[in-house]
Amino acid sequence: MPADPRDVLTRPAPAPDGTVSYGGHPDQVADLRVPAGSGPARRLVVVVHGGFWRAGYDRRHTDPLAAALAALGHPVAQLEYRRTGQPGGGWPGTLADVLTGVAALPRLAAGALPGRVAAGAPLLVGHSAGGHLALYAAATAPAAVGGVLALAPVSDLAQAYRLDLDAGAVAALLGGGPADVPERYAATDPRSLVPLTTRTVVMHGALDDRVPPGMSREFVAAGRAAGGDIRLVELPECEHFGLIDPESAAWPQVTAAIRSLQEDR
Repeated sequence: MPADPRDVLTRPAPAPDGTVSYGGHPDQVADLRVPAGSGPARRLVVVVHGGFWRAGYDRRHTDPLAAALAALGHPVAQLEYRRTGQPGGGWPGTLADVLTGVAALPRLAAGALPGRVAAGAPLLVGHSAGGHLALYAAATAPAAVGGVLALAPVSDLAQAYRLDLDAGAVAALLGGGPADVPERYAATDPRSLVPLTTRTVVMHGALDDRVPPGMSREFVAAGRAAGGDIRLVELPECEHFGLIDPESAAWPQVTAAIRSLQEDR
């Protein structure tokens, strides 16, 4: 584990190979990365970044993750979306952007990367708040999502609100707590939307001090009890940011999960 696990957030990485727009706002875009080598076309991997849905965090901090996945032969799109603290972010814009982007990106990426993107719904790799958004997309538009790898996801918005994760991040996203806007929680909280019909892997570090590992344990248990195709991989020596760090000890587990989802076609 690096001395400061957050180093991955600002580590230099190769620039993306192009950018496509799925809407008219400057943040309704995705960066594309060409898969290395000349192997067969694979399903698009859409990376959904975290940062507790806040404008202070954008897709740039997933550059090392995205570049490493492309180096392994995956076509990659780093999805951006409007976030809280900027016009159009929060409810409902953030959620709508993710649904729109996920639906549009396979076509946009196939056009920009001819012969490298296989037909079919993309795989979503979401970290932290991006894990929430990936689970939300799979629950809301299952036909548009081919599989989910949720890394330390905020999978229970009501609990995250009660725990005041990141000083009110959930209230900023949805405009209040469960008692204030219950219909918004019912529509967007993965814990209320089980079971997911999309094949899902949830991965969480046992040393995570930003999103409680118990949240993932309870979410996966509820999903399995309801008949969902979901499993939990808990990493005993991993914290929050190791899951998106190609230099961490967790990386082989991350790539193995993505490979298993790619092979399930």
